[in-house]
Amino acid sequence: MISVEEHRATVTELLGTRPAAELPLADCAGLVLAKDVHASVSLPPFDNSAMDGYAVRSVDVAEATEDSPVELPVREDIPAGRTDVPVLLPGTAHRIMTGAPLPQGADSIVMVERTDAGAERVRIFTSTAPGSHIRRTGEDVGVGMVALSAGTVLGPAQLGLASAVGMDRLAVHVPPRVLVVSTGTELVLPPQELRHGQIYESNSVMLVAGLRALGCRVESVRSVADDVDQFRAAIEPRLADADLVVTSGGVSAGAYEVVKDALTGAGVRFAKIAMQPGGPQGYGRWNGVPVVTLPGNPVSVLVSFEAFLRPAVLTSLGHTGVDRQHVRARLTETLESPKGRRQFRRGYYTHSAGQVTGLVGPRGGPGSHLLAAFTQANCLIVLPEDVTEAPEGSEVDVLLL
Repeated sequence: MISVEEHRATVTELLGTRPAAELPLADCAGLVLAKDVHASVSLPPFDNSAMDGYAVRSVDVAEATEDSPVELPVREDIPAGRTDVPVLLPGTAHRIMTGAPLPQGADSIVMVERTDAGAERVRIFTSTAPGSHIRRTGEDVGVGMVALSAGTVLGPAQLGLASAVGMDRLAVHVPPRVLVVSTGTELVLPPQELRHGQIYESNSVMLVAGLRALGCRVESVRSVADDVDQFRAAIEPRLADADLVVTSGGVSAGAYEVVKDALTGAGVRFAKIAMQPGGPQGYGRWNGVPVVTLPGNPVSVLVSFEAFLRPAVLTSLGHTGVDRQHVRARLTETLESPKGRRQFRRGYYTHSAGQVTGLVGPRGGPGSHLLAAFTQANCLIVLPEDVTEAPEGSEVDVLLL
């Protein structure tokens, strides 16, 4: 059997790194920057007022107090956006708004709250030091500086900064177009009535949701019958529009394993991974398109997504922190695990103030069909390959979801 680490590395290598393309800022949220962004302007691009108030020469108001205010004529109004800013003459004031350019000759701003707010003449009740309430050119970002580094995940603040330094498009790693395929003659789509021996299809719903949460553009083909010709006819015409194909089901060792039967010899390899659940896996290229094949049981699908697909997709998109947070926790009950396989058990983790180590207990049994238990879990308990029993109270690795 292949180790979990080896298969993860294989899937990650298969997906590679997504190419970069320039997209409008509005389409870049959540994506990873592919090239450094250099500021074409300084931030702020000019000295400006940090307050609504009056631009003055500090020497003109050096003697101002509450009891003995200094009165100055107001020569100009300077709202934000004014471009023809006149020089401030000695012994005068300019009424100025937040963000408006500092007039030449002024070295300080007096807040409007420390004045009588006069429009033609203003009484100022405080002295002010040179530089007070002034935003200096380039104090945030200097022209030519790297404002955003390649590898940055683009959230609201990052996109706002990109626009502020003059960008309207950014080079980002473009998310893949993923085709999700669920197989199984027994699968029926809700709300169609079930017959004995049939079940409702859920794997594609989970995979589409998980992949879209990573930024992928996803389409799905649900409930492909266990027939090789039907499988190929349903999928091959769509390969040209896909950057990745993810299948569920049809990869085990029994009969009617349609994915394995259709893709063996077509560029896809199948292997057994030393893990529970999720042992049967496959990977390769079908007509040049990367293919990742997952088992069919729903818990196996979700565990495989967490162990292999999620980190590989995030890596391909330029992310560096692709792992879920790992912590140590003490078990609230004894767990057993098959020797030679890494077991992933659904669990619920708690950590109270004052606790050195958190607590974790299982949710549901180890069965790969117990999907309801997964909805009650907030973590995966990871038992190593050499552990067959983890006693109550022992510490284990926990993967927080």
